[in-house]
Amino acid sequence: MKVITIIHDSIVDGPGLRSTVFFAGCPHHCFGCHNPKSWVENFGASRSVDDIYEELMMNTLTNITFSGGEPLLQLDELIILAKKLKQRRKNIWCYTGYKWENLVNLHGAKFLEFCSEIDILVDGPFILQKRDLALLFKGSSNQRLIDCQKSLLENKLVLYE
Repeated sequence: MKVITIIHDSIVDGPGLRSTVFFAGCPHHCFGCHNPKSWVENFGASRSVDDIYEELMMNTLTNITFSGGEPLLQLDELIILAKKLKQRRKNIWCYTGYKWENLVNLHGAKFLEFCSEIDILVDGPFILQKRDLALLFKGSSNQRLIDCQKSLLENKLVLYE
């Protein structure tokens, strides 16, 4: 997997203390992006799923956030990583510039398999004109915090409250 860095003890990438994995590569190129270096896939170091997992598990008190760049560019490996982390009862959030509906159309069952392993998906591109510093856990008002488990259970999109 292409990883820029892993930040431990974050308090801005979901509730509580979190270890956040910043993945490299992003096709969205959002104007005003806080991390434009993440757009380039080669900016990241190549790391195995097991290597990332081991580093994340060294910090036993934190939950996990996948960020970027665009984590879902590495969906196959992300599913494996999420499954391993969920076996250790980690709460997992994922940020994506894609919309849920587009991901269902693009990846189908594979995307839904990923969602079955995570708790919250923050979807939608960052839009500078909709930026609001008062929002919790998202950068712009168009983005949604989606409760993946409830959405899968109810077979419809359910927002996190």
